[in-house]
Amino acid sequence: MPDVFQVLADPTRRRLVDALRTGERSVGELVDVVDIGQPGVSRQLGILEDARFVVVRPAGRRRLYALRPEPFRELDEWMTGYRGMWEGRLDRFAAELERRGTTRPKLKEDGK
Repeated sequence: MPDVFQVLADPTRRRLVDALRTGERSVGELVDVVDIGQPGVSRQLGILEDARFVVVRPAGRRRLYALRPEPFRELDEWMTGYRGMWEGRLDRFAAELERRGTTRPKLKEDGK
């Protein structure tokens, strides 16, 4: 499976993922959203499909694309470990700022 960060690093693919958040869409609808030609959109959708970010469903002559939830759950699980680490650090930083803010001498109203 391709590296999810490399897949999502491309701005066009991120715009496609954002456009698909509201539900399935055809290639033609996605062309309007990302403002690149149909061959480019199809190529980017193929990359997203290979990386298992999207699923395609034939509907007559059209192909409808939708997001798959699994890779986003995997990303969320991966981020959870880092989120806990950073939240703890930010909490300690906020506490230190609060401590320093309460020990500063108060200025008089005239600024002296």
